[in-house]
Amino acid sequence: MKAVIPSNRSRKRRIRPARKCDRREPVPALMQRGRQRVSSNPYVPAFHIVYTFAVARWVHRMDRRDFIALAGGAIAGWPQSVRAQHTKRWQIGFLYPGPKAAASQRIKAVITGLQASGLRLQDQFTIVPGLTDGNVALLGSTAAELLARPVDLILAVGPAAVRAARDATSTMPIIAIDLESDPVASGFIVSLARPGRNITGIFLDFPDFSKKWLELLNQTIPTASLIAIFWDPASGELQLRAAEAAARSLNLRTSMHEVSTSVHLEGAFQSANSQRADALLILPSPLVGGSSKSLAELSTAHRLPAITLFTDFARQGGLLAYGPNLLTSYRQLGVVMAKLLKGANVAEVPVERPTKFEFVLNLKAAEALGITIPPSILLRADEVID
Repeated sequence: MKAVIPSNRSRKRRIRPARKCDRREPVPALMQRGRQRVSSNPYVPAFHIVYTFAVARWVHRMDRRDFIALAGGAIAGWPQSVRAQHTKRWQIGFLYPGPKAAASQRIKAVITGLQASGLRLQDQFTIVPGLTDGNVALLGSTAAELLARPVDLILAVGPAAVRAARDATSTMPIIAIDLESDPVASGFIVSLARPGRNITGIFLDFPDFSKKWLELLNQTIPTASLIAIFWDPASGELQLRAAEAAARSLNLRTSMHEVSTSVHLEGAFQSANSQRADALLILPSPLVGGSSKSLAELSTAHRLPAITLFTDFARQGGLLAYGPNLLTSYRQLGVVMAKLLKGANVAEVPVERPTKFEFVLNLKAAEALGITIPPSILLRADEVID
């Protein structure tokens, strides 16, 4: 008698033990229909079909956490240019009232500070210039234009720019570099340790600097009795009043001359000479800081020895300069700015002071002016230009 072999239809289906992946939903019917459609397409190579659906089934059976870890690792391995598309790019408004020609050097210094803090130019931030080229009256409209772009924060240079930015917004962070005014007395901040508003940055409100400048002038030119003072009204009256008080304490007479634009510089020198000034103190402002070369040349041409805050003045042909290294301060400003871009609260980021001060003496200018520099001044100079 022949053995009866059961047919495939009557044979019981063998049930294999359940595995972890089988507890999930089966591959959707849509995938099955897609397999039929693709396999019937003569234009799709067979190996593409096999590869596509093998990957789909593998991903379906993969543990969710394993898949997330794998995807994260793949993204980390992408080129920087691809990853940058997933990173916020901040726009930084640069509100600068000084001469346009001086802006690029300051922007480069800020970028250096941002990059030193780990941020990448173009990928993570861009600088949007808002330049008025010495015209303070344009600061308000320029600040409004920056806000309309819109920018994520504003870097304001000098008291007038800080005021214009503050008047334009009470919420957006403002990073200031102001070497002329008292930030608390001006109402920009509540205190140096906790600014309390939307402004922080670098401030230099040392009225004693005026006395230091006058002492250096007096020791370099002991016969000087009348000191001309160049003052930009846009910088406020704090340092002007301090300079006048310091001159009285040293028994020096003063004459004040306003310089609100670069056009006024020549006339101010002529006015100082007409009053027979013996020396010149140039009080700081963005206009003065951006006009160091012109001021140095005019000082030599009018034979009026001068001192100012900005060390570039002495390096570019002026006689004396004592103050912070300006580009170092702008780099420092970039570091402060990076804190805000990384999430710090502007109201809680302490105000900083310039960190590096220099006394620069130019012997070539002394020779051109017919001045013999005392040994005590030579010994005190941090940098002597022969």
